[in-house]
Amino acid sequence: MKDKLHIIYKPFFLIALGFLVTYTFLHWLLFIKAGIPLKENIIKFWLPFGLPYIPVLIWLRPRIKLLKFKNENASFFYQLLACIAIAVPTIIAQEYLVTSTGELTKLDHISQLSKIKDTKFYALKNYDIDKQHIAIQNTVSVSGRYNEKFDMFIYVVMPILDNKSGTNNHIHQYWLGKKYFKQVSNRLSDEEKEREYKLFAEESEKNFDTANFNRFSYLEKIGNTEDHDEYNKALEKIEKYSSTDNIIFEPKTEPFEVRNGKKLSWILGSLGIGLLSYFILLLFPKFQEKELETFKKSGKAGNNDDLKELLDVFIPKEGFFITPILINLNILIYIIMVVSGLGLISFKSDDLLKWGANFRPLIIEGQWWRLLTNIFLHGGLIHIANNMMALFFVGIFIEPLLGRARYFLLYLVTGVLASITSTLWYNGVISVAASGAIFGLYGFVLACLLMKIFSPEFGRIFLIITLVFVGISLIMGLMGGIDNAAHIGGLVSGFLIGIITLGKLKKELAAKGIDETEDETK
Repeated sequence: MKDKLHIIYKPFFLIALGFLVTYTFLHWLLFIKAGIPLKENIIKFWLPFGLPYIPVLIWLRPRIKLLKFKNENASFFYQLLACIAIAVPTIIAQEYLVTSTGELTKLDHISQLSKIKDTKFYALKNYDIDKQHIAIQNTVSVSGRYNEKFDMFIYVVMPILDNKSGTNNHIHQYWLGKKYFKQVSNRLSDEEKEREYKLFAEESEKNFDTANFNRFSYLEKIGNTEDHDEYNKALEKIEKYSSTDNIIFEPKTEPFEVRNGKKLSWILGSLGIGLLSYFILLLFPKFQEKELETFKKSGKAGNNDDLKELLDVFIPKEGFFITPILINLNILIYIIMVVSGLGLISFKSDDLLKWGANFRPLIIEGQWWRLLTNIFLHGGLIHIANNMMALFFVGIFIEPLLGRARYFLLYLVTGVLASITSTLWYNGVISVAASGAIFGLYGFVLACLLMKIFSPEFGRIFLIITLVFVGISLIMGLMGGIDNAAHIGGLVSGFLIGIITLGKLKKELAAKGIDETEDETK
C-alpha cells in the first residue's frame, strides 16, 4: 500500500487540490476581474468538468496502468473516477466564488446605478416593477442525448422604475427578467407540440398576472448567459423603449447574507468524499510487479502509445489525409460556436440558422450556399461525437480506396445532395446535415459491397456494421428531432454514385494489382 500511496495517490491528491485552486484563481483573475467575455455556463461547468481529463491523462493515467486488473476497462474507470473527483468540488467552488466575491450595493433608486461602481448584487430602497410595458421572447429547442426532449421557454422583461409615478413612455435601461419553462417529449407530432405550447403559454400568462414582482430582497445582475441573450432578443422587439446597453436583473427573495448557502461545506465535503473513495478503491488492485520495478528504476510509468494513437486520429497522413482534416474542421467549427456562447450540449435553431443551417424558405430566396455550409454544422455535443466516430470508421477504408480528391468530392457531393433532399422534403424545418454527407459515404460502402470490391470475409463484417449504423440512425430519426430526409438523401446518392463509378474503379484496382505483381516478379 505504501507504493500505491506514493506512486498513485499522492499525485492524484496534488492534481485534485492544485487544479481546484488554480482554476478558481484563474476564474477570479480572468473572468471576474479582467472581464473576459465567455459564457458563464462554460466557465462554471464545462471547463472545470472537462479540463481535469488533461492532467489525469498526462500524469495519472500511466501510473494507473501499473496496476493489475482482471477487466481491461477497469483502468479507464479509475481514470474517470479521478476526473469526477476533481471536477465536482471545482464546479461547486465556481458558484461559491461568484456569490462570495460579489458585493451588495445599496441604492435609493435604480437610476443611481450608472453613477457608481459596477457590482453583481443590488438592494433598492425605492422602486416599482412595471408589468404593463413588457417585452416577450418565445423560444423552443431540443435537448437530450438523442434530441428526445422538446424544451419551451418564455422570457419576459419588465422595466424597473424609480417609483410608481415613474414615466413609462421613455427609454429604459434597467429591466427585471422572468423565465418560464416546460419540457415535453420531442416524439410528439407537430400538432401535439403546438397544443402543448399553447397550454404552456396560458399557464405562464396566469402565473405572470398573479405574481407580485415588487417583492424581493435584492437583485442579481444577469451575466453572460444564454438567458441574457434571450432577454435581449425580447428587448429588440421594443427597441423604441429599450436602451442600447440594457442591464437585466433576476430578483432574489432570500436574505443576501445566506446567498452562499452551504456551498463551502459542499466543496470540502465533495473533495473529501472523492479523495476517500479513491483511497478505498486503490486498496483492491495489485501492482504488476515487472512494470513496478521498471518504474522504480527509471522513474517513468511505461509509455503513452495508445494515447498517441488516439491523437493520431487528428493528424493527416498518407492514406488517411482528408478524413482527419474533415474531422478537425467539423470540431473547430463546433468549438468556435461553443466559445461564441451558443451552448455546448445543444444549439438553438436560430443560432444554427445564423451559422449556415439548411432552411427551405431562405434557399428559395437565393441562399444556395446553405446547401454546402450546413454539412459542417452539428446540433450539439452528442451529434458531433457520433458523427465524427462514424466518419473516422468509414474514412479508414474508403479514403485509401478512392484517393484524396475523389474521397473529398464524394463527401461534398453527397452532403449537398442530402441537403437538397431535406429542402424538398421539409417546408420550414431548420436542419444541419453533416450526417447526410457521412451517410453518403456509407451508401458508397454499400455499393462497394454489392460490387464485391472488398474480400468476402471483410465484406460481411463491414456490411453488418454499416447496416447497424444506418438502421439505428434511421430508427432514431423516426422518433423525432433528426433529419431523416438528409440521411436517406445522402445514403441513396452515395449508393448511386458508387454503382456508377465503381466499375471503372474496379478496373483501376485490378490493373494496379497486376502491375504490382509484375514488379514483384522482376
